[in-house]
Amino acid sequence: MAKNTSGRGERDLKVKVKTARGRKLSSTLWLQRQLNDPYVRRAKTEGYRGRAAYKILELDDRFRFLVPGARVVDLGCAPGGWCQVAVKRVNALGEKKGKAIGRVIGIDLQEMEPIAGAELYQLDFMEDDADDKVKDWLGGGADVVMSDMAAASSGHKQTDHLRIIALCEAAAQLAFDVLEPGGTFVAKVLAGGAEGELQKLLKQRFEKVANVKPPASRADSSEKFVVATGFRDQG
Repeated sequence: MAKNTSGRGERDLKVKVKTARGRKLSSTLWLQRQLNDPYVRRAKTEGYRGRAAYKILELDDRFRFLVPGARVVDLGCAPGGWCQVAVKRVNALGEKKGKAIGRVIGIDLQEMEPIAGAELYQLDFMEDDADDKVKDWLGGGADVVMSDMAAASSGHKQTDHLRIIALCEAAAQLAFDVLEPGGTFVAKVLAGGAEGELQKLLKQRFEKVANVKPPASRADSSEKFVVATGFRDQG
């Protein structure tokens, strides 16, 4: 019998997916990657609605903005993994006795399945009165505005980059309207060279702006996250 020298009782076996009739090779490769992704497996085991939950977990572990009592707005929140993380960390359900109880508002164009501890609204955050609606729902300003949004892929890298930067800029504008002084803005961007104006704008309104690629982001992805802390309210 061959000796196991891996130091574990079993080997890690990769799942291979055969190309089915009518399925494109790109779809087969995507499915194979999903089946072999440790974050996908963790999400299923730990009850998160997607692997993206670990991106915000890792960002918060580093920057500590999802604290008990914080009021959080999650833009483009479907399928809801970021909201799930926020609910636990800001103590929206009051499970951490003796800690302040936070609020989590999730906003998306599509209707979503409920998430315990989160208030979900179907809204286009680019509407003229979206900021007023958010503040009405919160009963005041937010401590955190976060976004994991990405525009639908066109297949053209530069076009997709410009689209997600435009989404991020729109999210930042809403953040400027709803954040309390000292607040935090977190958003996904794609590396590609057009984010200079966004960075400049954020540096004018926040004390610190960091660009981070958390471990949960796939190595072959061009995504990164901007984390802007210490919002300056200019009135």
